[in-house]
Amino acid sequence: MYAAVPALLYHLVWRGLGDRNYFRRWSERFGWYGAPPMEGSLWVHAVSVGEVIAAAPLVDALRARHPDLQLLVTTTTPTGAAQVASRWKGAVRHLYFPFDLPGAAARFLAHARPRIAVVMETEIWPNLFVAIGHARVPLLIVNARLSQRSLRGYQPVLPLIRLALAQVDVVAAQSEADAVRLRAAGAPADRVRVSGNLKYDLRLPEGLEALARERRAAWGSDRPVWIAASTHEGEEAQVLDAHARLRRRFPGLLLLWAPRHPARFAAVAGACTQRGLRTRTRSGDADADARTDCFVIDTIGELMGFYAASDIAFVGGSLQAIGGHNVLEPAALGVPSVVGPHTANFAEATRLLSDAGALIQVADADTLASALVELLADAPRRRAMGEAGRALVERERGALARTLGWIDALLATGKREGNDR
Repeated sequence: MYAAVPALLYHLVWRGLGDRNYFRRWSERFGWYGAPPMEGSLWVHAVSVGEVIAAAPLVDALRARHPDLQLLVTTTTPTGAAQVASRWKGAVRHLYFPFDLPGAAARFLAHARPRIAVVMETEIWPNLFVAIGHARVPLLIVNARLSQRSLRGYQPVLPLIRLALAQVDVVAAQSEADAVRLRAAGAPADRVRVSGNLKYDLRLPEGLEALARERRAAWGSDRPVWIAASTHEGEEAQVLDAHARLRRRFPGLLLLWAPRHPARFAAVAGACTQRGLRTRTRSGDADADARTDCFVIDTIGELMGFYAASDIAFVGGSLQAIGGHNVLEPAALGVPSVVGPHTANFAEATRLLSDAGALIQVADADTLASALVELLADAPRRRAMGEAGRALVERERGALARTLGWIDALLATGKREGNDR
């Protein structure tokens, strides 16, 4: 890991060329902090925006159950940090996750003094996990998932992965298939449980329906609206081509566009303008109007409010081999969605929504446009898909309660029963 430090620094600089926030707070990446040590914390690690959103119900529940303890949320990305700041407005402490170096891990733990460590999804860091084990801090990986591809990728370093997973008290897998793969990666079989997906337990912000009605009235109540959410650079031309095709059938169509990464905000707005689309942005114009063709959502933490005002959602990261993004957010709002073929990050949720008739999975950009045309022309089908998605999300809730039960048990005992680290 020490040998990898130059590459890690190069990565920060490279990302900083697109998002200057990557140049800030570098000392935290090495475990150096200007503030005094914390008095003890409940620590939740969530890599970026999606994981912070998924962790939000858990963080809120922990705050309510343990008001005397400081909640600490670490992220790896500045967009994750912005999401923490936007969602909790200082009520939750944020630090950047340290590099997996022995010294950085030791300094981080000495500063945070966690009562418990909760890692979202599958972030496995051997040095940090071993340090947590030596400190006898209870450690959970929650909402854990592991694809077959990732399992294959772990093979060259499997002894290190096994060493790290041996420190974990509870591995709460999203599905039985994930549990099987996590055991194969080295997680002790008796510590792996199936919790379900925490993302089904998302809390919808109050007033979304009223906000959606206000927005639709301002945009033109009869206009069809679709949203391209969490798109990546390689999907941008495909979104614009799809929108051009859709506008030939639906001339008044409005595209809401939320790129995944802030570094792409300006480029996406520029690409819309170059195509001759009347373009507005959230940061520059506040909202779309009746004349807007494309509205770029160039802010963090507002996606749900725009999903609620859409007729259909395309969830990006799925036309390329990215693995897809959160299909449960539009489903929870009763908005039908379309995704591409690459959905490994949400494989189980995609399958369940597809089987329920709430989601359409297409093979490529051409079939994406065709599916959007069909749905925009069929309001009864959209309503049926939306109702099916909302019902599925409601039915699958429960991972939060199970996860809280395991956390409470570990907080009460201070360590997993029989775990000598």
